[in-house]
Amino acid sequence: MEAVADVDEEVGNMFLEEKRPTAKQLKEAIRRVVIANKLVPVVGGSAFKNKGVQGLIDAVVEYLPSPIDIPPAVGHSTENPEERIPVKVDDGEKFCSLAFKLWTDPYVGKLIFFRVYSGKLSKGEFIYNSRTRKRERVSRLVQIQADKREDIDTVFAGDIAATVGLKDIATGDTLCNEEFEITLEPPSFPEPVISMAVEPKTKGDREKMGEALQRLSEEDPTFMVKTNEETGQTIISGMGELHLEIICDRLKREFSVETNAGAPQIAYRETITKPSPGEGKLIKQSGGRGQYGHVILQVAPQERGKGIEIENKVTGGNIPKEYIPAVKKGVEEALLNGVIHGSPVIDMKIQIMDGSYHEVDSNELAFKMAAIFAVKDAMQKAGPILLEPIMSVECSTPDEFQGDILGDINRRRGKIMNVDSKNLTSIVKAEVPLAEMFGYVNTIRSLSRGRAAYSMEPSHFEQVPSSVLATVTQQKKG
Repeated sequence: MEAVADVDEEVGNMFLEEKRPTAKQLKEAIRRVVIANKLVPVVGGSAFKNKGVQGLIDAVVEYLPSPIDIPPAVGHSTENPEERIPVKVDDGEKFCSLAFKLWTDPYVGKLIFFRVYSGKLSKGEFIYNSRTRKRERVSRLVQIQADKREDIDTVFAGDIAATVGLKDIATGDTLCNEEFEITLEPPSFPEPVISMAVEPKTKGDREKMGEALQRLSEEDPTFMVKTNEETGQTIISGMGELHLEIICDRLKREFSVETNAGAPQIAYRETITKPSPGEGKLIKQSGGRGQYGHVILQVAPQERGKGIEIENKVTGGNIPKEYIPAVKKGVEEALLNGVIHGSPVIDMKIQIMDGSYHEVDSNELAFKMAAIFAVKDAMQKAGPILLEPIMSVECSTPDEFQGDILGDINRRRGKIMNVDSKNLTSIVKAEVPLAEMFGYVNTIRSLSRGRAAYSMEPSHFEQVPSSVLATVTQQKKG
């Protein structure tokens, strides 16, 4: 009651007058301050033993805002992204919804969960995807309650429902009325930070594994699958060891695919530290028609997070306009593999300055290869550095184990950011390289006799220290 009195005027006045609010008045006050983001209720319990779950559901109903209690969502016009359009929560408005989750159901196929922001949608009506600009008929609407599926005819503003059978859809797509073309802000997902190689145990499982991984990556935007062109390995990437372990377990349980998983690989990045020119030439003569491409460019570092910028500054037709796209494609391809570790290059500006061509021997392939040579040449001279992902780690431990936890973080090249103590519990916040975090869950348990816990999330990239660089590059070669 004191906590509510601190942030709610009505209960605060009653508290000062030493009056006791009724349960109804107190619940109404909690709802007001929760919706205003002034207070966060905490409910204890255990889903595993089904304790406190009902209380949690009751709290959701009683205290969290309904769609009409919060400001309307704001979308952007697909024609003019600068134009902001409020989406009013009203059944009478034009239909607008956001597809927030994809899920492969063994009985009905691919389920698309969507949240309706305005208007209503009935079975048999058309739905429009503002990203693909295609419309499709909705053949089935389903309301999901735990493991029960109930077919419904219509969904209204504020509802969450699922549909099946839509093609070419991704998490974060806006599904709306064709006359109300709008794009809602999609959820943002962090980049995967850990990778491992997977291969099927039998040759017969290879095709099944590819299809299963594709389905899982559609469901989970933080899980990615790619094939390493150099080694031919299938590489899966995710947010941590546990994430990838669960993916492998789901492959076995849901898709009956047995896999072998290799050691996780870290998603390193490369960048440069100073501007540098680069030149690339491809000259081949083999009796008949040859190959000729010549590109001169300039590279420069950009601020962290700025990304890659490619600019064409060629004048006087030294590189004909029709070959500029091939040069840009060559630059993009060269940036996929850096010069130190073969990792993707980030935060770099490339200006295509000059070059030359041959009227007979020049072609797109020659200029693409010349651009790749030029980028590699420039990067070698531009002070290339290797970057590693740094995780933001938060450990909660009884005070008596604080020293051991801090010592272990320091051994892992970690940087202690903050240490708080409350009710005999220490909260340690640190930044630690992901490469040093493997197996941390076992270490923290043994250091604290099983009483400490931790969470981590990707923070940023930082330069790999020179003392570690040799080991990292050696492991890559090995």
